[in-house]
Amino acid sequence: MQRMKNIKILIGMTYLIVLSIFLFWFFSNFSIDEITNYKFIQSNREYFINLKNKNLIFVSLIFAFLTLLWIFMLGFGSPVALLGGFIFGKWFGAFLAALGCTIGATLLYLFGSYFLKDFIKKNFSEKYKNLEEKFKKNEFSFFLIYRLIGGIPFAIANLLPVIFSVSLKNYFFGTFFGILPSLFIITSLGHGLEKAVQQNNQSISFIELILLPEIYIPILCFLLLMLISIIARKIFYKN
Repeated sequence: MQRMKNIKILIGMTYLIVLSIFLFWFFSNFSIDEITNYKFIQSNREYFINLKNKNLIFVSLIFAFLTLLWIFMLGFGSPVALLGGFIFGKWFGAFLAALGCTIGATLLYLFGSYFLKDFIKKNFSEKYKNLEEKFKKNEFSFFLIYRLIGGIPFAIANLLPVIFSVSLKNYFFGTFFGILPSLFIITSLGHGLEKAVQQNNQSISFIELILLPEIYIPILCFLLLMLISIIARKIFYKN
């Protein structure tokens, strides 16, 4: 028992070390000012679009792998979905982002089930006790709703189902189809940004940017989805 506990601690520490190295590498190579600079975005757009056009399958696999790695390490998918829409377009980008996020979330769920189960139950089971009965009635349907409406930080939402011992199949497909609508909106926004960069050699103002149909339509859809989700949460999470 003590040996197993030590193994879990060792793996947990390894995860934290790898995460720290990843964050250190990322912020050592890319500053916030740099990645939001218009010229930086424009030059990298041409590079990634050309790379995608020449090696679609290879670039798609790399993107899906990096997405699952990002989710496993950091637990949230909005930045990679935005990038997916920018490079691959809203349809294929949404599929790749959803696939990568789902695999990453599933790996995180397996990790949590094995190494963090006691910690998760101790800290969250009482707070979300009312959901247990819902999951027992129809696990897949309620898990799909749980993913669709959100309301819980994505990293925690990935691990919380450990409490309810959700089956791996229901977790995978419920996650994929549950996060797809919101990811499609985000990839649509990323695709709109790519079009804006393509059509404007010079930097445009923030007001000009959000007045473009490719930008404001996904934003309005996102706000509508948020409103629907807030209403749905009041019903779903009600005691």
